[in-house]
Amino acid sequence: MTDLLANLGLGFSIALSLQNLALCFLGCLVGTLIGVLPGVGPIATIAMLLPITFGLDPVGALIMLAGIYYGAQYGGSTTAILVNIPGEATSVITTLDGHQMARQGRAGIALGTAAIASFFAGTVATLLIAALGAPLTKLALVFGPAEYFALMVMGLVFAVVLARGSILKAVAMILVGILFASVGTDLETGQERMTFGLAFLADGVDFSVLAMGLFGIAEILRNLDHTETRDVVRQQIGRLLPGRADIKQATPSVLRGTVIGSTLGILPGNGAVLGPFASYAIEKRIAKDPSRFGNGAIEGVAGPESANNAGAQTSFIPLLTLGIPPNAVMALMVGAMTIHGIVPGPGVMTKNPNLFWGMIASMWLGNLMLLIINLPLVGLWVRLLKVPYRLMFPAILMFCSIGIYSINSVPTDVMFIAFFGIVGYALIKLGFEPAPLLLGFVLGRLMEEYLRRALTLSRGDPIVFLERPVAAGLLLLTAVVLAAALLPSLRKSRDEVFTEA
Repeated sequence: MTDLLANLGLGFSIALSLQNLALCFLGCLVGTLIGVLPGVGPIATIAMLLPITFGLDPVGALIMLAGIYYGAQYGGSTTAILVNIPGEATSVITTLDGHQMARQGRAGIALGTAAIASFFAGTVATLLIAALGAPLTKLALVFGPAEYFALMVMGLVFAVVLARGSILKAVAMILVGILFASVGTDLETGQERMTFGLAFLADGVDFSVLAMGLFGIAEILRNLDHTETRDVVRQQIGRLLPGRADIKQATPSVLRGTVIGSTLGILPGNGAVLGPFASYAIEKRIAKDPSRFGNGAIEGVAGPESANNAGAQTSFIPLLTLGIPPNAVMALMVGAMTIHGIVPGPGVMTKNPNLFWGMIASMWLGNLMLLIINLPLVGLWVRLLKVPYRLMFPAILMFCSIGIYSINSVPTDVMFIAFFGIVGYALIKLGFEPAPLLLGFVLGRLMEEYLRRALTLSRGDPIVFLERPVAAGLLLLTAVVLAAALLPSLRKSRDEVFTEA
């Protein structure tokens, strides 16, 4: 306990520096703006802002990027409640009851409940990260190459199981990502792989190019393909603070949502997205009158919003302690850490304690900032919602092109983001989710490295993965989860969680 308090003290001394406070506030503000304005999510925004972080120190850069991520979770609820459009994928479920509350003249209560539930869940999740960080890091330090390889295989399988839509399509995306990761010069042999004789592919596919194309450009194309419709609430927003009866009704849902979101957010895969859906399904199932849900039930806002923010925070646990990105946003954070010369994994806590504890402290400060940003400034966000968001797209396109060119000053990078943008748009239209592709790309390179190390140490004997108990246990768990996901009954219940309404 004393060590934990000392480490948190170190974290707050880092996070409370003027520069880091400003970067945290900027990240939270940009994240809220991105969440409020539907059309560009946190994945696309972080991908586009990666070039800007080059001039910052690693701690400040990651604090800002993290603020964008959990800020978007807050902002997404504003749009979901007032306009019936989820500003972020995890806010889809908030539209069901949040917008109905707004139409009944209770928009302020819905917004206040969402903000307070998010703040409480974020605070609990931040304390959980601080408490679990040291034990998990000590555990990870005893991992060898075989254990890390097995852990990454498990992460990819969880990403498949927890992805929305077809399991087969998710597997295909993972494999394409791993394939992209193997493009370039083999570091062991010096041989070029899948470069087709093109010199600019000798160093492999650039992470920033792939991310910006798949999520930034593709998202613009996808939004231009849709007719812009808005069901903006005309009633007065009213008071923002919920009354005693509302708090009594919402509190159990907030507590359950926090537990569900915190647990699912830790899972390798896309558990943070699953959290709000699972929370809503459980709240509806245990309610005395399930028919209230979809007609303005406050529990339908409180539970999912707390699960949403708790999952966003705890998804940092596998990233900071094990070096495993559990979702596409965390994969971008791995890219940002790599750009700044930081190797994600258990070494972060021991070699970069300022980064580890500074980020944890900044999360709590960020949650406090978001409470201040969201509630008093709700009038500003309402006015912003009236701006046609198609007007943003030319500026975003120009920003993407300038940003990606500034990294290496290579014209082919600009052409590549256009190529990957078209690929990403085609994948979305065909019902493929691009997020598993990015996870496959990030983990594919790491998996190859750990596979080679494990086989080198065992003199080429693959039995090493079964001889080591932890590696064998992880692979067995992976096989069980994959087999269970393929069972028709469990596949049906998995789909029902995402479609629960």
